[in-house]
Amino acid sequence: MAQKEVRLSVGPIEYEDTGGDGPTVVLLHGFLMDSSLWDQVIAALSVDHRCVAPTLPLGAHRHAMSADADLSLPGVAALVGEFLDRLDLSDVTLVGVDTGGALVQLLIAGGDTARVGRVVLASCDAFDNFPPGLTGRTLVRAGKLPPRLFGLFMRQMRLRPIRRLPLAFGWLTKRGDAATARWAAPILSRPEIRRDAVRMLRAAGADTDILLGAAERLPDFGRPALVVWASADRVMPPEHGRRLAELLPKGRLVEIDDSYTLIPLDRPAELARVVREFTPATDPAR
Repeated sequence: MAQKEVRLSVGPIEYEDTGGDGPTVVLLHGFLMDSSLWDQVIAALSVDHRCVAPTLPLGAHRHAMSADADLSLPGVAALVGEFLDRLDLSDVTLVGVDTGGALVQLLIAGGDTARVGRVVLASCDAFDNFPPGLTGRTLVRAGKLPPRLFGLFMRQMRLRPIRRLPLAFGWLTKRGDAATARWAAPILSRPEIRRDAVRMLRAAGADTDILLGAAERLPDFGRPALVVWASADRVMPPEHGRRLAELLPKGRLVEIDDSYTLIPLDRPAELARVVREFTPATDPAR
């Protein structure tokens, strides 16, 4: 899988791209994560799909954004739209988990769907659950600190017992601790990444109703939609998955057991299976 980079209006974005002629699946991660969240899903899907996974400026990125970059959730969603345009991707299956699912909602609610053929929302922020759960609220409070002090706060993530607490990654993944340890590295080592992270968190804390507004416009999205939820999720309420599936005119719900929020880490093969069934290699007419 090739690691590439594209320069967008606010700075460079790294992304993984398997290439190939199959249907294109674009995979969006959450806050304090990078594209490696999807490694095992991509390994399963890339046999007959083109998989593209950007590392968005959500705290685990390695290249800082410009000083005037809009790092609010709508701003990052617009960046996803720009990314699709720059790579000239069309009829994509847009998949998002955790904050990545919120980005998908904002993109389609805003009507930026010319390049989107279908969407997958996997255990993600929705409705009034933003920032989500104890983890989200803790991070937004920490984001009020100056970047240097925020970095000191995040140094605790080097310790596995801290990462496994509910206020960190403990309720997000059952099995993905190695990945969560790796994701903290840019914030711990790069002051410019800390500044980006603090800007994003402060914007999130200033507009906690953003997904309620997006939900009102989801019924306007008339293309196929799959909602995949971890039945044991302790951060993203399972009833939110059911509500999202009901709001989307062509939505349906699949629940996955033995997983917390980060299904790509806890049940990657199962997630790849349901995405493949939803986006077959020979795409029938919709």
